[in-house]
Amino acid sequence: MWFFPAGLLGVVVLACTTAVLYNRLVRLRNTVASSWSDIGVLLKKRYDLVDNLVETVKGYAAHERTTITNLAVARTRAASAASPGERSRAEGAFGQFVGSLLAVAEGYPDLKANAGFLALQQQVRDLEDQLEHARRYYNAVVRDYNTLVESFPSNLVAGFFAFAKAEFFEPPPTAEAIAPRISFKE
Repeated sequence: MWFFPAGLLGVVVLACTTAVLYNRLVRLRNTVASSWSDIGVLLKKRYDLVDNLVETVKGYAAHERTTITNLAVARTRAASAASPGERSRAEGAFGQFVGSLLAVAEGYPDLKANAGFLALQQQVRDLEDQLEHARRYYNAVVRDYNTLVESFPSNLVAGFFAFAKAEFFEPPPTAEAIAPRISFKE
């Protein structure tokens, strides 16, 4: 019969626990990176779609240069942001300008009736839904990863192997996020 000395058994258990925790941290870190990449792909599609939307609006509303210029600047800032925090702030501004562009379109009945414009609007809505899902998934994975990085005993393994907390993707509050005041006074 094989017997391990108590000290050796403790070392084996510690090594196995460390390996399991390390592998779990690696898996979650890779899932965070993958889900961030998925958001990047969707945002790229969004930028391209908005470019098509801008070109369509330009044809009908040539004098709306300020809105179109602001949208282009916001798109560039959003596309060049590196971290989730920077990206979420830039995306908030970009989203507001997309809303402005769609509001401009409301003043042009011919544009609102254009089949191409309507299709682009629907694609923007669908893409926004996909982005919302991807953001929620990313933030859920970040939550799980950060919990593991900070929880005992995995925090010891995370600290030893330099696993850092990940940043959430939190868009800043926009005008739509603030509850409107409704008054029935005249």
